[in-house]
Amino acid sequence: MEKNAKRVLLINDLPGYGKAALAAMTPILSKLGHYPFLLPTAVISNTLDFGKYRIEDMTDYMRDSLRVWEELGFDYDCICTGYVLNEKQADLIAGFLNRLADRKKRLVIVDPIMADGGRLYHGIGSERVVLMRRLAACADVMTPNITEAGFLTGLCPGAESGTREELRALVDGLRDISGRSVVITSAVETETGEHLVCGYDHRLREYFRVPYDYLPVRVAGSGDIFSAFMTGALLDGKTLREAVELAVTELSRLLTENWERREDYKGILLERYWR
Repeated sequence: MEKNAKRVLLINDLPGYGKAALAAMTPILSKLGHYPFLLPTAVISNTLDFGKYRIEDMTDYMRDSLRVWEELGFDYDCICTGYVLNEKQADLIAGFLNRLADRKKRLVIVDPIMADGGRLYHGIGSERVVLMRRLAACADVMTPNITEAGFLTGLCPGAESGTREELRALVDGLRDISGRSVVITSAVETETGEHLVCGYDHRLREYFRVPYDYLPVRVAGSGDIFSAFMTGALLDGKTLREAVELAVTELSRLLTENWERREDYKGILLERYWR
């Protein structure tokens, strides 16, 4: 493994068809020079936007793989969690993260995937909010969208925009959960109509906001692309604001360059746009 390469454990779902979740994050982090370990929470026939799919629960595989990797002495510089299927998986991941708490410092990033567009995803109930809050409490950096932030904090649930004061309250509510850094990956500030990423860096003890040009398109895997670039930048020593700025720039570039070829449910064929 290269000198500066980091070992990144990705805990997320794996689609058989579509560049999302593990299928999106793995090539990006590999291209950035890091070494991913893949722990699928579910194997899914295709991205859920197609409306018909088959999901295989991988809880037993997760448990056995973590045990084997622990016996082999594998360790990780960073752990990223994404889509979680059920309470057993949430308990398994939380227990795993808590066992690592007293070992050498590593970066834990939690994306509490459960909602968008002002509502919980189809088939997800309020009990998932409790599970995601439990995992978010383990995060060095949590990365909800504004809908997920509303459900996690109980503030403005269902809102897709907010005043500057309301967005700050959401960030602070998320900080109360983990005591660490927060990134709300998509928000609209009502006073200005500006689309932005906002958050708080607990290491520098500073709030930040990163505006972006809104593109009227929903492409599967966009959040995973953002997370992968942000994670890579943090592992390279960037501040959280710098990592978010880079992730915004790269995601915007990919969405723009893919505009004429886009098939929204399939995601972006990332390798086509490597630089």
